[in-house]
Amino acid sequence: MLANMDHEIYTQLAETKLLPLYTATDLSCLDKLEEILINNEVRFIEVTFRSELAAQAMKKLSASGELTVGAGTVRSLEEAETAIENGAKFIVSPAVVPEVIDYCLKQDIPVFPGTATPGDIQRALAYGIKVVKFFPADIYGGLKAIKALSGPFYDVQFLPTGGIDKNNFIEYLSDKHVIGVGGSFIISEALILKDDGATASAKLEELVGLLQSN
Repeated sequence: MLANMDHEIYTQLAETKLLPLYTATDLSCLDKLEEILINNEVRFIEVTFRSELAAQAMKKLSASGELTVGAGTVRSLEEAETAIENGAKFIVSPAVVPEVIDYCLKQDIPVFPGTATPGDIQRALAYGIKVVKFFPADIYGGLKAIKALSGPFYDVQFLPTGGIDKNNFIEYLSDKHVIGVGGSFIISEALILKDDGATASAKLEELVGLLQSN
């Protein structure tokens, strides 16, 4: 079975450009998180399996239907199943995990396998997946690496994460092979807790402003 590359998730990501990576350790932050994202028209969120509250956070954030909620750091079939049961509409893995990819393709759920090498990308292509996570981007050569990989893999788009920040994300997005960028630099629980979301909201507004002016 091959990936459905016409899935609306890919279109939404290409339009939004920003994929916040969020680790939930305090569920009381989620209402404010959703409010900030909606107010800034960033309706994507990747909730990572880096905490025990991941599934609960996905379920709560999915409830209103206002956000497209996905699961990140998905390393096993069990995590993929749990994520989808709790409202996840897409799956992001740190590597090419065959059992996760097979399950997602059967469910028609977009999956972004983590890649860093030509071999990784080729394995993703074997499943018909042409949008891959590039991680950790800064360690594996950043935009320079993406440009080099885009030579032989001219039909692949990259979602880089790792080392992306407000100072370089526009440069990444200027490359036609970059569909969007991900990371906790977009919004984080710590920033929301700092002052009930005021700083987090201002920071996201600044990122969106930079995006719109370029």
